[in-house]
Amino acid sequence: MVKLTLDLIARGTSGYTKKKRDESMQQYLKRLTHLYLEDRSIDDVGDDIGMCRNLTVLYLYDNQLNRIPSLHHNMNLTMLYLQNNDICKVENLAPLTRLQKLYLGGNCITVLEGLDKMDKLQELHVENQRLPPGEKLLFDPRSLRGIALSLQVLNVSGNGLDSIRDMIGLRNVSQFMANDNELSDMKDLAHNFGNWPVLWRLELMGNPVCHKAKYRDRIIVMAKTLEVLDGKEITETSRQFLRKWHANKETQKKKRDEIYQRSAYTDLGDGHQRSSELPPVKDPTRPVKSSQIPGYMMPGLMMKGFEARRSAKKHRSGLPRKQFDELLARTATMEPPSREKQPTPVKAKSGVLRSKQADEFATLPPSSSTVASAPLRRRPLMSMTFELSGNLDSTQHIHSGMIIH
Repeated sequence: MVKLTLDLIARGTSGYTKKKRDESMQQYLKRLTHLYLEDRSIDDVGDDIGMCRNLTVLYLYDNQLNRIPSLHHNMNLTMLYLQNNDICKVENLAPLTRLQKLYLGGNCITVLEGLDKMDKLQELHVENQRLPPGEKLLFDPRSLRGIALSLQVLNVSGNGLDSIRDMIGLRNVSQFMANDNELSDMKDLAHNFGNWPVLWRLELMGNPVCHKAKYRDRIIVMAKTLEVLDGKEITETSRQFLRKWHANKETQKKKRDEIYQRSAYTDLGDGHQRSSELPPVKDPTRPVKSSQIPGYMMPGLMMKGFEARRSAKKHRSGLPRKQFDELLARTATMEPPSREKQPTPVKAKSGVLRSKQADEFATLPPSSSTVASAPLRRRPLMSMTFELSGNLDSTQHIHSGMIIH
């Protein structure tokens, strides 16, 4: 254990502030402005440092302090270096109302607090805290509000942060270092950077967001005043180009959205209009009425060629009854293809040959070419109903050879 003594304080000054011969120790300590007490294995500051009333800069980094020393007599301090100690809590800083730079990196702080009275603080460095596994550095809202208007430089690298939305109120931040964290949401970053109007330096290396497509271009577009990103300078030419590219992209996106909304509205209106023009849906469970059966088909009618088959598919509804009767009457008057003279059939009034006419036709005497001794074979004509398929004109004729007995 090493406690800070007057001897250590005297040896912790520069050559320009050595003690004079005719000067008392109290006078000497009172005129000191800088103390260099780094890397002295100090774990207790004590009260002697309170005698340095005009102290403005105090270097106490790389020691073994487990708490921030009480410096209520050193109200003129503007810079305090306490990094790489064992400090677990931010305290005893309320009297330091003139403090401008505070270095607390490399300690064991889990909650950043105790800064609500430090409205002159310009730089805050709390990087690489030794946190328990799985935890991240937390920020007290009162402390953030206390330093919101004055803070210009903030270093929160290596603290497991997955969001910086709580820091949006730090509107005067010009330099922001957040390397080696867990930042992955580009929208979350855009929300902050869009509200930091004087941000010119940004460090985000080591975060998952750096692996996103066009990471650098998107950051430059959202942070309009940025000059340095991850240690690389941003030229004015590249910034103007990216701004125009982004503006063109947003314009195209708006046009696509308008076209989509217009087409969706049009389709919706046409859908209502078309739905009223559609025919009623037929109920498959209702039986078909006999009056709905179209025409008659002749299964014996054969049509040759591809055109006939295709025409038959188009006209499966058949011929009307009247046209069928006329067609059947014409076929009855046609002569058979044989050279033998056939009796002239009687014209029928309908598509069905009556049995009486069939009997009279059967009793006709045979022709001269028929053998006289041959017995007379009567073959009564059966009453038949024919169905005609195809696209036939009423002027066409069907000879008897095309009718299947």
